[in-house]
Order: sequence, then structure tokens, then C-alpha cells
Amino acid sequence: MAGNGIIEMTDASFDQEVLKSETPVLVDFWAAWCGPCRAIAPIVDELASEYAGKIKVAKMDVDRNNATPMRYGVRSIPTLLVFKGGQVQEQIVGYKPKEQIQKALEKHLV
Repeated sequence: MAGNGIIEMTDASFDQEVLKSETPVLVDFWAAWCGPCRAIAPIVDELASEYAGKIKVAKMDVDRNNATPMRYGVRSIPTLLVFKGGQVQEQIVGYKPKEQIQKALEKHLV
């Protein structure tokens, strides 16, 4: 499901790709069976294209990776977390319009 420069994240790659990233990272926690996850996917894809070079966008399938979602208290999906400097800066739970996600991202652009 990843495209447009979106990184497919695993528990194993998470620390390196997200916590050690120089740029802010938007992580989309999703699952194939989740309707709202499928609905928000095109928005995440658009944001990845629009913010290319400014923000790293990653997706993590919660069915294949459960350690990271558990570590960050992800209890419902879709959950979007914005990381900057290795810390969670924003948490967006459920389907939200693109503008709301953009506002959350804009706060963390350098």
C-alpha cells in the first residue's frame, strides 16, 4: 500500500527511520481490514507528495507489527503520529480531513 516515497515501516526499522530522523516523520498506523484506514490512505499519499523533502511519511501495518503500536499506545486505527526529534508531537486518531492533518504537520516544519 505504500507509494509516493512512503516508507513501509516495521518494528525493526522504526527506531532508525523515525526516532533518528533529521526531519519530522508522519507515521500512519493502519490495517488492511480497516475501512477508515483505506479512506485516509489517499490523503496520506497526497501529503507525502506535497511535503516531499520536508516531512518523511511512513506507514505501519499494525497486524504485522505490534510492538511499536503498543509502545505508543495506539489503540484504534487509523492513528497518525507526528514525530520530531524522536518524540511524539501530534496524535491524530480516526479519519480526519486533509486540512486538519496539514495543520498538525505545518506546526512542526522548520
